[in-house]
Amino acid sequence: MERKSVIERRTKETDIFVSLNLDGTGNADIHTGIGFFDHMLDGFARHGFFDIKVKVSGDLEVDGHHTVEDTGIVLGQAIKEALGDKSGIRRYGSFILPMDDALAFVLWICAGGPTLATNANFHPNG
Repeated sequence: MERKSVIERRTKETDIFVSLNLDGTGNADIHTGIGFFDHMLDGFARHGFFDIKVKVSGDLEVDGHHTVEDTGIVLGQAIKEALGDKSGIRRYGSFILPMDDALAFVLWICAGGPTLATNANFHPNG
């Protein structure tokens, strides 16, 4: 089964095309108009061994918000479609990446149920 998808989405603010192959080699062709965002998506593809093509035309004269948000929505749709029935996929996984002065933590859940995201400090004994 090929785990590929192509998603297009057009709104008042953005026009987005994403082509995704989850079983690729890390090839990326990304043009969002936001250099750092392109860089991060390129790293996502390269380190995840996904082949991805992303073309975005957005209202960057306003700001980058719609471009980033709408690209994330389309990328999520592309991943969901490419996963199909999710056969061979574990229900969840996590990854921690220390990078320069930042620490990134990702938790991926493929169960399809409701989601809760929180950022809180917990202190033992009150």
